[in-house]
Amino acid sequence: MTPENAQMKCNAHPVFTNRRLMSGFLKFVAAATLSCVLSSPILKADDDRPFLPGPVRAVSTVPGNGDVNPYGVAFVPPEFPTGGTINPGDILVSNFNNSMNLQGTGTTIVDVPPAAPVFQYFGGTAPLGLSTALNVLRKGFVLVGNFPSTDGTCGHASPGSILVIDKNGNLASTISDPLINGPWDSALFDAGGHAKFFVANGLNGTIVRVDLSVSASGVTVKKITQIASTYTFACDAVTFVDAPTGLVYDAKKDVLYVASTADNAVYAINDAGDRNHDAGRGMLIYTDAVHLHGPLGMAMAPNGHLLVTNNDVINSDPTQPSEIVEFTVEGEFVKEISMDPAQGGAFGLAVGITGKTAKFAAVDDATNLFLIWTLKLHE
Repeated sequence: MTPENAQMKCNAHPVFTNRRLMSGFLKFVAAATLSCVLSSPILKADDDRPFLPGPVRAVSTVPGNGDVNPYGVAFVPPEFPTGGTINPGDILVSNFNNSMNLQGTGTTIVDVPPAAPVFQYFGGTAPLGLSTALNVLRKGFVLVGNFPSTDGTCGHASPGSILVIDKNGNLASTISDPLINGPWDSALFDAGGHAKFFVANGLNGTIVRVDLSVSASGVTVKKITQIASTYTFACDAVTFVDAPTGLVYDAKKDVLYVASTADNAVYAINDAGDRNHDAGRGMLIYTDAVHLHGPLGMAMAPNGHLLVTNNDVINSDPTQPSEIVEFTVEGEFVKEISMDPAQGGAFGLAVGITGKTAKFAAVDDATNLFLIWTLKLHE
């Protein structure tokens, strides 16, 4: 490790001086861990900055009923109404497995407050399987994908639905439609009174846009449109299903990015917010036989790069376990870090920004832990 690299990895106050910095968001995430080894000093004698990096917060996601295999991650937005069970600044995590570790049978969502113990926010009635499709509406509702299985296998999974849960953890309504077929992951554009909710379907390899009307009293579906398809999908005994998973919507560009696990690639769907016809797979923007190993959950970093986890079954490489990979939307690899020394641990992840502070949150479903990094952002 060179002195320059040592400083990048261990600086206590990571700083973005430009949102398009090519140096990489994950370098600053790595700086928040204490796993680095310095080969030379990084602070001069008259430097008054702290030497120690900020700690990584790690919490268990296992609620009282024993649900395991955390999948979805979502921040509660600042505009979310107070007075309920959850509050702005909290982070929600959905569980996909029950206490017997059967996939597609988890019924709970846990809440991770900024400075308080984790608690169970929602507990549904089986059959449920709460997937990575987890988002929060600013009007006071949580949307979560329900992708249930009767025996823990994809072969006995049903199309499922989208659950709409209020701020107190009560089931308010359910969204079911023939175009929703195994909701595996999602992305949300929330405009307050209306929203665009994008869903990746695990049972047929399609992407749909659910246009919603939202008020303080509830959520109503205006229309559902299939906007992408032909992604490879298949049941998998280890990962439940290999199908399109992580979705990121860039409202400024009106582009939806799709991480297609079985295709080991990321695609872009143009005009995603208003298109009325199917774009197929869209445009290929990133494929990487060295660093991608079945891309799963996906989020956008503050510098505009995409972050994707990997299932470690597709294009497996035991020397790169549970990796989070950072790359540009133009398809250039930037960096990767490992979540866990074992394979298959990385899944849901999210980035939340408040003022000049960003939080990067990701689940390690190999250990049922939730990791949160707090990072400084300077314009």
